[in-house]
Amino acid sequence: MAGNIQQLNESAVIRSLRRFRDTYFTNRAKVVQDELAPVVETNAEPPPGFLDSSPVDVQFLIMTFLCPADICCLGATSRYWRAMVRDPLLWRYFLLRDMLHWPSIDHVSMPQLEFLDAPLINEEESLDDREEDGDRGMVSTFDYMSEYLKGCPSCRQQWLPSRPAYEVFTSFLQSLVPSSEPRYAMFGPGMEQLDVSLVTRLMNAPDVLPVSGTPQRQINGIGSGISYIFNNQQKFNILTLYSTNRAERERARVQQQSVSNKLFTLEGTDESGCPAYSPAPQVQQVCQVVDGFIYVANAELGRGGEECEVAQIRAVLSSAESSASKPLLVLSCVSRDDPEEDRITNLQKVTSRNRARCRTPCVDMAKRLELPQLANPWMVQDTVAESLSGLLDGISWLLRCSGVKLYGG
Repeated sequence: MAGNIQQLNESAVIRSLRRFRDTYFTNRAKVVQDELAPVVETNAEPPPGFLDSSPVDVQFLIMTFLCPADICCLGATSRYWRAMVRDPLLWRYFLLRDMLHWPSIDHVSMPQLEFLDAPLINEEESLDDREEDGDRGMVSTFDYMSEYLKGCPSCRQQWLPSRPAYEVFTSFLQSLVPSSEPRYAMFGPGMEQLDVSLVTRLMNAPDVLPVSGTPQRQINGIGSGISYIFNNQQKFNILTLYSTNRAERERARVQQQSVSNKLFTLEGTDESGCPAYSPAPQVQQVCQVVDGFIYVANAELGRGGEECEVAQIRAVLSSAESSASKPLLVLSCVSRDDPEEDRITNLQKVTSRNRARCRTPCVDMAKRLELPQLANPWMVQDTVAESLSGLLDGISWLLRCSGVKLYGG
């Protein structure tokens, strides 16, 4: 079914591009024929080159191998390509194809999925009235191109504003001043359900996050957490919140059964019929003192997705003071790397984007946890428990959202 949908999407894009190309060159030929003044003819574009006159199927195939930045560069080569690469169906195709493979998504870059759920524009509807200068908007009311460039991780990193030279110097001076140690509460089913313990790996990976020690600040029933050093410059503390004791967790993991979560108390249901929880007293105390939250979600296929996840996340956030300003990092975690992806070359990754993945995509995880409805800043980051890949990217975002200035990274 997915393959058939993909073929339909590709054929719709090719039909749209072909109609525009035919209209463009037909109109351009008429304009050149009517131009009698030599001054006007000298300003006209040269005859179409090899790439312009190649079949639309070939043009589309070439664009599918280009990264977003290269497609934008292609659009800067001529008025024809400027209008060609702004086809909304083209970017809708790229968005549907690639967003499931983005390793992270946040409250700023999350695509508006309600527009993507709508069917493709009718092939009979004309997209050929795009002006050559691209000043007039498309027929489509949704800017898929902007939505793609906003969400694509490579574009997010590439278009971040660079720091002025004076700020680099002041950053060095500020790095010499000790800063406060932010504290984060970590909880979620991914801490207990996976075959590889994320917490155990985290405590035994000095090459990734060195352990700096155990602070003296105690919380009854929770402890003081463990402090780590990020990028050899910033200390931060993680308070680990397990739903039950170790023996019960291990038994439930082996038997693939759920256990009673001692972090929350079921209060009934809310107005919409969803379960309503209240955190245990010691959890509420944690929520008052931490600077943010880390939710470890189980991203392995066929696991997770309980409706209590959303209710428990909201219960934790609502228990915190100034909760709307406290960031939420969701580690979309699996036990191990996909062995198939390790054997795929970069070229093969481009041509096999649509193959089945062994993990829940970040966009789907954000939708599953209803993160776009939160007032808090949030981010979903693909993470592997065994290798801890992706973890540092998530921690970097979390520290920055907490007001920590990171230098040199």
